[in-house]
Amino acid sequence: MKFKKVVSAALIAAMAMTFMAGCGSSNSGGQASSGGQASSGGGDGTVFKIGGIGPVTGGAAVYGEAVKNGAELAVKEINEAGGINGVQIEFNYQDDENDAEKAVNAYNTLKDWNMQMLLGTVTSAPCVAVGEVAQEDNMFMLTPSGTAVDCVKYDNAFRVCFSDPMQGLESAKYIADNNLATKVAAIYDSSDVYSTGIYNAFAEEAENQNFEIVAAEAFTSESKSDFSVQLQKAKDAGAELVFLPFYYSEASLVLKQAAGMNFTPIFFGCDGMDGILAVEGFDANLANDLIFLSPFTPTSEDEVIQKFVQDFEDTYGGTPNQFAADAYDGIYAIKAAAEKAGVTADMSASDICEALKTAMTEITIDGVTAKSLTWETSGEPSKEPMVVKIANGDYAVVE
Repeated sequence: MKFKKVVSAALIAAMAMTFMAGCGSSNSGGQASSGGQASSGGGDGTVFKIGGIGPVTGGAAVYGEAVKNGAELAVKEINEAGGINGVQIEFNYQDDENDAEKAVNAYNTLKDWNMQMLLGTVTSAPCVAVGEVAQEDNMFMLTPSGTAVDCVKYDNAFRVCFSDPMQGLESAKYIADNNLATKVAAIYDSSDVYSTGIYNAFAEEAENQNFEIVAAEAFTSESKSDFSVQLQKAKDAGAELVFLPFYYSEASLVLKQAAGMNFTPIFFGCDGMDGILAVEGFDANLANDLIFLSPFTPTSEDEVIQKFVQDFEDTYGGTPNQFAADAYDGIYAIKAAAEKAGVTADMSASDICEALKTAMTEITIDGVTAKSLTWETSGEPSKEPMVVKIANGDYAVVE
């Protein structure tokens, strides 16, 4: 396998992003104002009103901030280039603190603002909750990073990112195709839809591959600080690789505790690992040889990606991560679909949604997360995953 260096993504950007945590306005919009329901009322014809929802406070703020900034950058570029069919975009981003109830409250705030389309939400559980009410309103929604299957349960919902099952499936195939191990253990968060969705697909595909899952150990949100029992069972089972389908904060503890037990298998994760090298107090050397899937690399030589990275760094002072990239592509996808469908700013959110349901399946965009990016009627994107390996305390892309 060949490697090339990747600039650290998620929490390098977070240092520059945290000061951007205002949740109501953007460089093209302002605080939400009162108004009629977006599902029945139309816009005023002067702007397209696009809402956004994600965490800008709390433990998942690094993801929500990245989405906010990536979306705002795309809105700024589109408006400077003339908008959508000559009409400017007004973007309003609301904080949900990675909480389903607060996400629905944020959605209602945006409805009162007369939102016509939604980029969001960022994380899976809030996205599923918002999806229920958005479906009732026939509100178009495009989640940049909600990976759970039910995030695109209804025909008004699409996503930019990979689904949980796809990550699990592709992880199992990659491990087998590259003969990384014959005995594999898995540790997963049974209280989290993201983690269980990936693990279940991984376990199902493993039955078709040339390795055996010798230990499958769960934890919950109430027991995510001590992984010694799970690691000991994996070690006793002779696991040569441990699959970790969850976020970098817990993964940093797993790697630290494994080192303390002198347990050194290959560790393999998914897109939630992006940012592990910048966890405060974490020894980055413990992550060497960690492998994970990701849809984006900021060191690509592609001119479109390099322009996005440079513009993002100039604006926010940090390197964009995959969440920023997904949001950036998401706004451009909305633009492409709106122009394909010929929607106008005075249309109701429901009428716009009806038009975009078809248009999303007819567009192709060259984004920063994929070239020739298309969508199925299921709401799923068509693009290939990237494999990243940490080497010498930094990210590298496996070619």
